[in-house]
Amino acid sequence: MPPLYRRGRSTGQPTRPGPRRFAGADNLSLLLPGRRSLDSWYGAWKLQQDTAQGAFTAAFPALDTADLKCRCFWPALRWTTPGEGKGKACLDDHGRGTIEFENVPKAAVGTAMTECWGVDWFDEGPGGFADAEPGQYHYEDEQTYSEYEFDVNADGKVTFGISYVKVDDIVAMLDALERALADQRPA
Repeated sequence: MPPLYRRGRSTGQPTRPGPRRFAGADNLSLLLPGRRSLDSWYGAWKLQQDTAQGAFTAAFPALDTADLKCRCFWPALRWTTPGEGKGKACLDDHGRGTIEFENVPKAAVGTAMTECWGVDWFDEGPGGFADAEPGQYHYEDEQTYSEYEFDVNADGKVTFGISYVKVDDIVAMLDALERALADQRPA
């Protein structure tokens, strides 16, 4: 059995053994295709993240890239608008989108939810979230592992999170919510 360490020829210092050499093959050429593939994958993933962030901000312009730290382990876009709420949108390490918003007017959330998903998915009633009674509404999609959680408050505000959904679903919700909030803004 060869020793774990061998003495270097020029310095006499212990060194780790290098990778095995195969007859007729250069070690570097064996490693490069795999390294190039991995670098290509990282580049594609970075492009996917950047593209998702671009779609998020196009749909909901209040989102800001100033503070990108997030528990999703990937960049987050945050927003705060007085009278409209605050929150974040991010992409997790599986390429699924998450939004977590606080204190958003119930009428805007109701309009956006009705446009994107219809009414009574969460037993909120036939009028959708715009007419929902105060309380907590929760839905888990067993097929996609998506989670939807809404806290409707008595003051007419909603705190909600939509997690682990496709990016296009998050973009549709952000776009619908932006238009609903814009309709409520004074002219």
